[in-house]
Amino acid sequence: MTLWRQRGDIWQLEAERPSRGTVEFIGGSYLAATPQLSYRRLLEALAARGWRIRAWTYVPGFDHQDQANTAWRRFRQLRDADGEGGDSSRLVLRLGHSLGCKLHLLAPDGGRGGAGLVALSFNNFSAERSIPLLAELGQQFNFRSEFSPSPEETLQQVARTYLQPRNLLVRFKRDQIDQSQRLLGVLQGRAGDASLLKEFPGDHLAPASAGLRQSLLGQWADDPAKKRSLDGIAAAVDAWASGS
Repeated sequence: MTLWRQRGDIWQLEAERPSRGTVEFIGGSYLAATPQLSYRRLLEALAARGWRIRAWTYVPGFDHQDQANTAWRRFRQLRDADGEGGDSSRLVLRLGHSLGCKLHLLAPDGGRGGAGLVALSFNNFSAERSIPLLAELGQQFNFRSEFSPSPEETLQQVARTYLQPRNLLVRFKRDQIDQSQRLLGVLQGRAGDASLLKEFPGDHLAPASAGLRQSLLGQWADDPAKKRSLDGIAAAVDAWASGS
């Protein structure tokens, strides 16, 4: 039986066999409010491969830098609390979906505290495009709200301060809002970059949909094809993290 444990705003899942590292996961948009449910299938597939899972739960706001700092600080606090801070033999893999990718990229340590980043369906749209009602309200009440940093500022900051060379970008073939290709260009413009881009079947919600269906509707509603797809993503993430 798989048991999730809540530690403040982090949901933790122990590996099913001796752990060889920790996945620090940040989900996308409002799916991230319940990552232990919304991303259950993907995260449990990684746990079955020997990874301890830590998933940060949050509700998106406009200040993405502040949220990135908060997530980074919470992950670090748990590593220190569990005596993992000085253990170089344990891999720390950062994993994000959609907005979660951006928050990992904005981490105040520039990505240096992990063995690499896996970015699923990187999304970096403006607030008005991400929240269509915002543009209408802005015109009506004469205000303009934007994420901080803005999309362009985010890419500039990645080029300037993000220091992690190992990044696996994953895009899904039917994802209409994926911006992985643009991110890849920025990453590859840095000296010593080793970033890769892989493509899988599916759409923007491919990392979350099977786990969400199973959590809401029960085991009988789980789609075997989606399960196989997410198992394949987990296997690719695990192989890449292992250097194979």
